[in-house]
Amino acid sequence: MYTQEPCASIGTYVKAMTPNYTTSNPPLVTSEPHKDFSSNGKKYLDNQTVIEPFLPSEVSPTLTVAEAIAQMLFNLGVHSAFGIAGGAMASLWNALSNSQMQVLNFRHEAGAAFAAVEAYFASNCPTVVFTTAGPGITNALTGLFAARGEGAKVILLSACTSAPQRGRWAIQETSSYTLPSGGIFTSGALFNYAITVESAAQLPQIFRKLALGLAQPGGFVAHLSIPTAVQTSLVDGILWPQLDVEAYHITAQREKVAKSAELLFSEPFAIWVGFGARYAADEIYALAEKTGAAVMCSPRGKGIFPEDHPQFVGVTGLGGDASVITYMEKHRPARTLVLGTRLGEPTSFWSPTMVPAKGFVHVDIDPEVPGVAYPHAHTFPIQSDIKAYLEELLEHLPEKPFAIELLPNPQPEPIEAGSDYPVRPEVLMEAIQKIVVEGSDAIVLAECGNSFTWSTHCLRFTEPHRYRVSTGVGAMGHAVTGVVGAAQAKKGKAVAIVGDGAMLMNNEISTAVKYQIPAVWIVLNDARYNMCHQGMKILGLKGADAEIPATNFAMIARGMGAEGVGVLRESDLEAALQQALAANGPFVIDVVIDPDRPAPSGGRNKSLAAQGVKANGSNGANSIKTPAKQVSFPLV
Repeated sequence: MYTQEPCASIGTYVKAMTPNYTTSNPPLVTSEPHKDFSSNGKKYLDNQTVIEPFLPSEVSPTLTVAEAIAQMLFNLGVHSAFGIAGGAMASLWNALSNSQMQVLNFRHEAGAAFAAVEAYFASNCPTVVFTTAGPGITNALTGLFAARGEGAKVILLSACTSAPQRGRWAIQETSSYTLPSGGIFTSGALFNYAITVESAAQLPQIFRKLALGLAQPGGFVAHLSIPTAVQTSLVDGILWPQLDVEAYHITAQREKVAKSAELLFSEPFAIWVGFGARYAADEIYALAEKTGAAVMCSPRGKGIFPEDHPQFVGVTGLGGDASVITYMEKHRPARTLVLGTRLGEPTSFWSPTMVPAKGFVHVDIDPEVPGVAYPHAHTFPIQSDIKAYLEELLEHLPEKPFAIELLPNPQPEPIEAGSDYPVRPEVLMEAIQKIVVEGSDAIVLAECGNSFTWSTHCLRFTEPHRYRVSTGVGAMGHAVTGVVGAAQAKKGKAVAIVGDGAMLMNNEISTAVKYQIPAVWIVLNDARYNMCHQGMKILGLKGADAEIPATNFAMIARGMGAEGVGVLRESDLEAALQQALAANGPFVIDVVIDPDRPAPSGGRNKSLAAQGVKANGSNGANSIKTPAKQVSFPLV
């Protein structure tokens, strides 16, 4: 089993180096192999590389605030910055561009933010998003909202209007006169930490806050807004802290672990794996093997436990497997051990069928998570790092071996012979499984909508850190731009499975061309917002327009300087995928798919039926026969 470790600069310790650095302070060194990469003649270091300190001879006697911020962030483990420049942040942009970070200039701030999120998950090193004032900030907010919801570590650097100009209608004025301070410039639901830097004297405390935030488990999204005039002010004369902040883990009390072992090991139990358990793949595998427990996972948790294992009963929630419901109905466990998932709507549909006979043992680093999704079910909560909890739980295994029962497993639906044109989505997924998933080490991202359901339902992963979907915000444009960040951070192939609507909304092909980033886009081109189209049809609602004019994405890609091919026939799929994986730069595969193939919903319909919602129909059209609590899609 393979488990990716966190970024060394976070996982070992976070050291905020400063101009007052002395050679008595050792540099941050990892025990892992390392490699270099270069861009524009500058040398950059990835997350497995020694982080060299700033020696006195390497820094100027005085630094501007912008230069100090760039240096500090690099030594907090940030190696990549994604964004768009503007006049108000000229000095900050210049400082970033001349730092040891790689700076990638994007075409839209939302795309830069999504790329920063996926670069974090691909490297486990914190990332920076930079924007100018006004619309630069507001354009980035959706991507930063996703960063918070996904649990990424991302720092926004923005420009804002200087104090003397506020309230005077400055160009792109950014102040309390034009934007709400609460939530954007202050800590809250969007930012774990946010502050406006009005003086260089604030920097030591700011960097202490950042170091502590980056060292904590889980996500951390911060915002430093730097007024234009402050960016060029000097920081000399300030006493800088030397910070050694070790990454820390939340561990459960021994008594609670022992109690949970008593609850779990007394009767048959199941394991429900979420994205928060991605660093505990080995421990989950050992627990399942030694107890015979059934294992299921959330859509974001795919691959943490091998999906070809005989104890894997399937993916839950959106795009999930009907075998999970079969398991819960016919092999209902006494309890379910929930590891690192909030059990929200995309993961559980809050279906009563998923509640075990005697309730949940729910482990999460956030004490507010256990018990929320199923408030009426008995829940034994444990606040802990998943890996640390499992290491201790494994010490409580009883001597008597557990009985192993034959469990239902997800089975691929047979694909009947059909015409070669247009491409059926399930045939496309079969080709992606063979060429991309099994034939390469590429990271695979799936866009929200039908791309999500087809990919989650059809693709199978046997190792963690290969599959990425967003189940919190679920913003269109996340994968089509995030794939650039994932490929840049991985320094290798990342493949995005996306819809034509998302591709038209916000893609960064041009950015990938500029930096020759080997991102691959597989476009499910059906000339529709097809989740909306199919959802409205199932609901029996007519008149809403979800059509999109036919678009040639291969031609668009070539017009931007990337490679692109169009695929009209199923027989051409594998050759196109192999061509994309062999390409050195960005590549777009434009697949014309059958728009009338219904997205996978077997698991969803079974779940809804258990809630009293019948999805029946005639002549292939579904209609609601009993009132639903919620009339919407995908929960239709």
